[in-house]
Amino acid sequence: MTLRLVEFVVAGNEASDLLPVRSPALLAAHRARRGFWTVLDEGPVERCLALLLEHEDGGWSAQHVDADAGPENGRTEDGEALAHHDGWVYVFGSHFGSKGGPLRPRRAFVARFREDDAAGGRLPVRVVRNRFRLHRAVNDALAGAELAILRPGDRVRDRFIVETVARGTARAKGWVTRLAEGDLPLNVEAAAFTPDGIALLGLRFPVTVDGDPILVEVAGVPEMFEAGAWPRALGAYALTGVTPPGALTGFRAVTPLSDGGYAAIIGSIDALGKGSVLLDDHPQGGHVTSRHVRFRLEKAAGHLLPAELVADLAPFHHVEGLAEENGHCWYVTDETHRIALRIG
Repeated sequence: MTLRLVEFVVAGNEASDLLPVRSPALLAAHRARRGFWTVLDEGPVERCLALLLEHEDGGWSAQHVDADAGPENGRTEDGEALAHHDGWVYVFGSHFGSKGGPLRPRRAFVARFREDDAAGGRLPVRVVRNRFRLHRAVNDALAGAELAILRPGDRVRDRFIVETVARGTARAKGWVTRLAEGDLPLNVEAAAFTPDGIALLGLRFPVTVDGDPILVEVAGVPEMFEAGAWPRALGAYALTGVTPPGALTGFRAVTPLSDGGYAAIIGSIDALGKGSVLLDDHPQGGHVTSRHVRFRLEKAAGHLLPAELVADLAPFHHVEGLAEENGHCWYVTDETHRIALRIG
């Protein structure tokens, strides 16, 4: 596949995900014919929202969005995934930690905003920090799923789970009761909503023993904002047939398609050369290049979802988001001191 490159410089440089703009008012405000949201995961969510815009003359620009999370300003970090539902744009934190652990409560959040509100003035963003409630729900679902999950070694467990509990206990944090010794550290990297409002969360880690990426169904995400309820994990699934032999792949992005299916990017379970204890345990998950795949959420197939390979995006290891429309594909990659949008 031949890809055209468009480069941007915007506040922060680590772009995550790519979500098409649906608001005509927002596009009109920027005199753009097309646009995409991305999130820059190096700071709190209200400082990390950006637009990538194609203007009427065919030129592109990046626009950092001025946003306000009210009392939650400065209390989140590491936004990773974007998704549309019912007129809102949702932003999911990674729920993970640094490359060497421990888990960080600031990353266990979901935020949302009305896309039309970004057309003028400061964008109000609502944030709900779940204090490891989603971690607990997803871990319980994984434990009950008919999937063979790859278990990390003792070093990963100690760094991510044991150390997190120890820190929380020392600070008398109530969320320590939502962590258990046998838990898996979760790294949420991708999200999409089904038409009935169920969130599909793509995990970069964990993966199955066969190296396949895992998708988790989560109900109740909108209700977190409307009624103070907490999400419930309904089930877990693995994409099969698209992981290279002997490798481990996790989700990097997922997006719904017009035919009712989904497209996704899968790739490495963590970044190379940054001190990842996951890769110390599982080096076969680090050198994987990114792949564009498609699948359908066919529950009749049980917990295994057959997927098809659309494109091997080698040599790229860091494709962070995609969009598909009218036979065209857009990919955003995380580059050093820049954001790169690749168009195919």
